Amino acid sequence: MTPDTMRMIDRNAGVPLCALSSLLFRLVRPLRKPVRPKNVLLIELSEMGSAILVDPAMEKLKEQGANLHFLIFRKNKASLDLLRTVPEENIFTIGEGGIGELLGDTLRFLSWARKRQIDSVIDLELFSRFTALLAAYSGARNIVGFHRFHSEGVYRGEMLTHRVLYNPHVHITRNFLSLVHALYAEEPEVPFAKIRVEDDAITLKKTVVAQEDVEAVAAKIAEAAPGSEGRPIVLINANASDLLPQRRWARESFAQLIRMILAHAPDVQVLLTGAPPEREGLEVLARQVDDPRCVNFAGAIPFRQLTALYHQSVLMVTNDSGPAHFASTTRMPTVVLFGPETPALYGALGETYPIFAGLNCSPCVSAWNHRKTACTDNKCLQAITPAQVMEVVARLLEDPGHRAAGLRQVQHTG
Repeated sequence: MTPDTMRMIDRNAGVPLCALSSLLFRLVRPLRKPVRPKNVLLIELSEMGSAILVDPAMEKLKEQGANLHFLIFRKNKASLDLLRTVPEENIFTIGEGGIGELLGDTLRFLSWARKRQIDSVIDLELFSRFTALLAAYSGARNIVGFHRFHSEGVYRGEMLTHRVLYNPHVHITRNFLSLVHALYAEEPEVPFAKIRVEDDAITLKKTVVAQEDVEAVAAKIAEAAPGSEGRPIVLINANASDLLPQRRWARESFAQLIRMILAHAPDVQVLLTGAPPEREGLEVLARQVDDPRCVNFAGAIPFRQLTALYHQSVLMVTNDSGPAHFASTTRMPTVVLFGPETPALYGALGETYPIFAGLNCSPCVSAWNHRKTACTDNKCLQAITPAQVMEVVARLLEDPGHRAAGLRQVQHTG
């Protein structure tokens, strides 16, 4: 199903279902008292990057002794495999190929949640009625999530037992930690969460890369780019998901940037990365660059070996998309181009150099508009020039030991 189809179903079916469910839960809630959390389920269906950004919150749950479970769309499950914070057997996936698959997996999930004796659910989604319903009917006594309170935000019913204020002025990882605080709070707060999250609480642990994966990826690079052995590798991710295509920097801009990189560093090997379906589009980019040191590497390795590729690369330039967050689980510096969203709220947690034009209309997507924008002309990204990106890239190439101070090192183009 397309993102727009899912939004339509979530609105037209979700609103009445949430309203009816709210009435039901108002009747049964006095009979279902909160319990001490033991088996905790986190729900984050649609964003692979968020499955990385929530990891500090999951580590906090583990410190509290929680047995972690996770619900995610099947196509996004691989993101959980990078850090392996949640045991494989505790992950349930839902397919989104069609209504029949979605409904069938939903019923199987509700049975699975009861067999697992899920007592607490943390709904990480900001605007989904579907996840609000999944949490409500999971059998859990504690249901934690973001509530709109007096905002004009999305109606998601009244099924939450712990209502947390989503703060649109702080990074999403801090909001996720507010959900954990609410679950374990000794006294109710209106609204949750009256805490301060220190910077060291939103750091991300790093993946352990197997040597056999490093060797396998090195062999694939040598096969795709003969003669590249020993060269510094620069990765270019020119893709972004169809969920928000406005995040894509122009292909011609990427082509210009790559030519600049190759001219600046004659020993560098550039690899264009992406999933197998993106290979055809990246082949066009490779032909635009027209240099043997720029190779289309999309689909050349499985997702599980992605961190092994990052492990042996000097840097990556990417649109604001999943790879920026996947790379944050390694020590490879990443230059990330932001437009419809802002690094202040959704920046990767690793050694990241966000570039953001800061136009008045940007960011134009948020929790309040289902992350759907009316924009058809992403000048927020067009305002970022290849020369401005190259300035950051050159600094990294010339001083590989240089690292950004997290999200505070935002490069503004203005």
